[in-house]
Amino acid sequence: MRIGYFFRVCSGATLSKLSGAINTVHTKSGKNKAGIFFDMVGCFFKYRAGYNDYVLFEYYNMTADQRKTYMTRFKNKRFMLMQNDLTSAEIFNDKRLFDTRFAKYLGRRVLVVDEKVTLEQFSEFIKPWDVFIAKPAFGECGKGIERLVKADFKSDEEFYNYVFDKENEFGVLEEAIKQHPDVSKIYPHSINCLRIATLVVDGKPNILYAVFKTGNNGKFVDNLENGGFACHFDLDTGTVTGPGHTSDMDIAYEHPYSGIKFKGFKIPYCEEVKELVKKAALEEPEFKYCGWDVCISENGPAIIEGNDYAAYDFPQLPDEDTPKVGLISIIKQYIPDLKL
Repeated sequence: MRIGYFFRVCSGATLSKLSGAINTVHTKSGKNKAGIFFDMVGCFFKYRAGYNDYVLFEYYNMTADQRKTYMTRFKNKRFMLMQNDLTSAEIFNDKRLFDTRFAKYLGRRVLVVDEKVTLEQFSEFIKPWDVFIAKPAFGECGKGIERLVKADFKSDEEFYNYVFDKENEFGVLEEAIKQHPDVSKIYPHSINCLRIATLVVDGKPNILYAVFKTGNNGKFVDNLENGGFACHFDLDTGTVTGPGHTSDMDIAYEHPYSGIKFKGFKIPYCEEVKELVKKAALEEPEFKYCGWDVCISENGPAIIEGNDYAAYDFPQLPDEDTPKVGLISIIKQYIPDLKL
């Protein structure tokens, strides 16, 4: 562990947040608050689990053998640094570069917002479609993304001026994807994606996990930070295997918009999804551990974005009546001598 990173994370911890975490565990488990505090401290030093990890993954309900299988924020950071060359991370962090580099995996047309683009070129790009997604060059959790309808603008020039207004900080304008109707059933207002993590070992791409995400509350993005849900997903059967989890750690057994049960919800084209992410995982050899957001369009799977910092929390969200086995155990199937 890098000492500087260790202390930066610790500096973000406050007594009020720690107290809130302890109260949450006390309410859920009924355990003594002092005992919870000392167990949290022990988990921090033994497993590098911060109090957020402790609460999120329910360390208070685990044995020692189970705890050591779980990836934590510290360990995930270290593993990412072991697998990826961050000097080249701009290819994932800048959507202009990513959309250009991975164009053949996107399943949609993209216009990079560049001052060299003329009004005539812009008009030619937008001609075939009515709806577009404008995204900032840099950003995460759906921040700054806008859904733009061509009919809302009086002219192509007005549309052009809005997209290229520097105050909006757009980096790319994308053709809006038409989601497969089977996926839209559960929630039609967002593109409901699969988050998939890949790990390349000895030149072979492997899939570590898949999670299904869906939007909520009328939002057109599926991020948990915008009220969405995340569910465990089995790519081999194409089926959601558990309830929906929110960013507040609440559980929903059916989607509040559609009333459709999460567990058992099926998604098409999963064999094609596996093939797609495995190919994409080999495009940048300096990045062996990546996360991919994949949607299912009317014509099959398409990559929405890639991440050089793969999420470790999604695959470890606790479901009832499922074994408590963390991400480290899965990774050790491919790297048996892994030490974090």
